[in-house]
Amino acid sequence: MRSLRQPGRALALALALSVCGFLVLFSLIGALTPVEGVVAAPLNGLSGLFNRVSLSLNATFEELNSLGQLRERIAVLEEQLARRQVESIELREAASDYVRLKSMLAYTSPLEDQDFLPADVIAIEQTGIARNIIINRGTRDGIAVGMPVTTELGLVGRIVLVSANAAQVQLINDENSAVSSRLQTTRAHGSIIGQASGVLRLTMVDLDEVITQGDLVITSGLGGNFPPDIVVGQVTSVRQFEFELFQEAEVRSLFDFDTLELVLVITSFEPIDLTVFERTGEN
Repeated sequence: MRSLRQPGRALALALALSVCGFLVLFSLIGALTPVEGVVAAPLNGLSGLFNRVSLSLNATFEELNSLGQLRERIAVLEEQLARRQVESIELREAASDYVRLKSMLAYTSPLEDQDFLPADVIAIEQTGIARNIIINRGTRDGIAVGMPVTTELGLVGRIVLVSANAAQVQLINDENSAVSSRLQTTRAHGSIIGQASGVLRLTMVDLDEVITQGDLVITSGLGGNFPPDIVVGQVTSVRQFEFELFQEAEVRSLFDFDTLELVLVITSFEPIDLTVFERTGEN
């Protein structure tokens, strides 16, 4: 059986080689050109399809790679933008502080007989009756109870409580605050009293005095609690009632108490205690 199979295989191989040889020969002489065209058409179509699929896959991979690089670039740019925004905020704050300090320097320069200590406002309490702020200066900085607190725009209040590194300032719009004052134009005396609403009221002004809307109110120095000639505010309206012994006026401060950030403590001023003279008068 084995001997019969081997001649058959040899014959088949020889026949196949012969057919291949004839096909090659016919292809060389051009006899198979029409057949080759017919067979090559679908093969060319498949080849083109495979090429298009390959190019599409390559383009997709390149786009995915570019998208990943683009995302990395966006992340880097976002980080840089956030850093620039922080730097911009810091620069704006520094510029704002510079403007405020420059204004305060211009305010303190003519007052050579006074010593000032700048302080940051670290807390604001303006609810109910109490109206106070806390500053970051205390006994370590030479702060004492009774020292006046101002800004370049006018009087803020006075120190009422002190710790080693902080102090509480009673604002002049506190209901328990009273500031001896006078009108800058007529020199008429009165007293600035804080109201529960937070506004300022000029009281105890004689009826024969003239109060005009827009007049500036300044400290008078009477009573020894504040130095004279510090701006307190500006008259916005006048109130005069029949059968009253005095007239009143509403006064608006030149700054907003709710937005205080930087203040000046007059450290060279020492309040005068007049109670000793009151006791002497009683004796």
